This record gives sequence, structure tokens and C-alpha cells, in this order.
Amino acid sequence: MSGQAEDQYTRVPDEQLGWLARLPRGLQDYGLLARLDRPIGTWLLLIPCLWGLAIAGGTEALLWAPLFAIGAIAMRGAGCTINDMADRDIDRLVERTRARPLASGRLGLREALIFLVLQLGVGLVVLLFLPWTAAVIALCSMPFVIAYPFMKRVTYWPQAFLGLTFNWGVLVGYALVMDGLGLPALFLYGAGIAWTLGYDTIYAHQDKEDDALIGVKSSALKLGDATHVWLYGFYGVMLACLAAAAYAAGLGPLFYMALLPVAGVLAWQVNGLELDDAQDCLMRFRANRGLGLLVLVALLLGHWDLS
Repeated sequence: MSGQAEDQYTRVPDEQLGWLARLPRGLQDYGLLARLDRPIGTWLLLIPCLWGLAIAGGTEALLWAPLFAIGAIAMRGAGCTINDMADRDIDRLVERTRARPLASGRLGLREALIFLVLQLGVGLVVLLFLPWTAAVIALCSMPFVIAYPFMKRVTYWPQAFLGLTFNWGVLVGYALVMDGLGLPALFLYGAGIAWTLGYDTIYAHQDKEDDALIGVKSSALKLGDATHVWLYGFYGVMLACLAAAAYAAGLGPLFYMALLPVAGVLAWQVNGLELDDAQDCLMRFRANRGLGLLVLVALLLGHWDLS
């Protein structure tokens, strides 16, 4: 196979090799297996952790952010590895995923399993640095991490299950500061779940034709042309839960003022969304990193005393 043909085969449409391109091909494949080429997923796992820290402890609590970042990289990679191990046969049938390392055969199950153990080991080391309550809550997320890859086989709402999984960090971050859970954490967790339902439904529209052909399910297939209406609903619930979390935590008026740009970005995501344009869906999906950071800024501003 020529170099040009191999490059076409080994790249997928939303791959962003970046610094991975400097590594040997074999190491690149492990990076691709962990989705290190697409950091948006790591951000979407990390940001809820930062929300939990911020609503509970403000700016000072973000001193824990580097530890959570290491954990997010390791656990997102572990989750993607589990997903690709479970979906390797399905991925071969989907244009966007057929060139992934396991689906293409460049890596085998044994290599993937060893890599998974290493990533889980990094996650375990991170847990050792957390207070006991936060560590136990973090461990409780593992059944969700393991089960999520199989949800598309049994329900049209795997995005809801992803929301339960990806936003668990809210509870961990909050518990780290407060040594337990409370209404602010639960409302914030609900906001994250609604957010994920929205952005991952947009993402799922990229694969809906392939998903329908091979028989896997998604909210994109379930909602179809009604997706825009449901997205407004998901994002409306998100905003309501954010406001409720802030009220329960006693945050100040700057939070609610800073929530207005968040609402604006959410409206932009839905308005003009082209459900049959994969690139448009991907672009709006990726915008959620900035949106999540806007929410983080709002939570931090809510601790400011204007008196």
C-alpha cells in the first residue's frame, strides 16, 4: 500500500493528530485509541469536575484542577478504549470510525487490554490523592463507564447514559470541597446531564445513516426532524438547573448576569443547525468546550461579593 493510500485509510474525518503526528505510527495508534487526537472529549469530562469545585469552593478550589485534568485524560482514554473494544465490529461498518486502530486491525484486543489497564492504573493513582469521600464517589462511576458502550444496542437514549457518566465529576469535585453532597451538586449534575443530551444528540447526527443501516440506536435517530425542538428543551432544563444550583449554593447576582452569554451560545447551537451536514454538527458540538468554560466563569463570579 502506498504512503498516500495508507494516510487516507488511517485517518478519520474528525481526527486531529496534532502532536501525535510526531510519534511513531505504533504509538500514534495508542494515542488515537485514547482519543488524544480529539481533546474535546477530555474537556467535556473535565469541565463538570471544575463546575463542582467552583460552586463549592470558588477560585481556591481550582487548585485541584491539575489533578482532575490528569484523571480526565486517563479515564476518558480508558472509556474510549472500552468503547472501541466493544464496538470494533460496528466501527468497521461506519465511514467515520472504520479506520480506528481496533476496527482497522492495527491494534489487537490484547494490546488494547494492556493499554486499558495502564490507563486505569493512572486513574487509581489520582484517586489516592483525593479525600476519602470524593474517592469513593469517583469509584461509583465505574459501572457507568463500563456499561455505556453497550447502551446504543438497547436504547435510543445512550446520550442520557453518557450524561450520567460524563458529568459524574460534578459530584466528585463538590464532595472534595464539602466532604459530601448537597442540593447544589445535584442540580449541577442535572444541568450537566441535560447539556450532554443536547451536545451529544448533535454529535450523533453525524452517524445517523450508518447507525440506521447497522441497527444501533441514538437520540438522533429517535428524534429525527424534531431534534431542534428537543434541543431547546434540553438546554432549557440545563439553564433552569444551573440557576437552581446557584440559588441553592447562595451564589450572587453576577452568576445570573454571566448566565446570559451561556444562554446565547446555547441558542446559537440550535438556531441554524443543519442536521444533515456532518461538518456543521461537528463544529457546533466542539463549541461546547467554550460554553462549559463560560459556565465555569459564571460559577466563579457568583462567589464575588458586590457589597
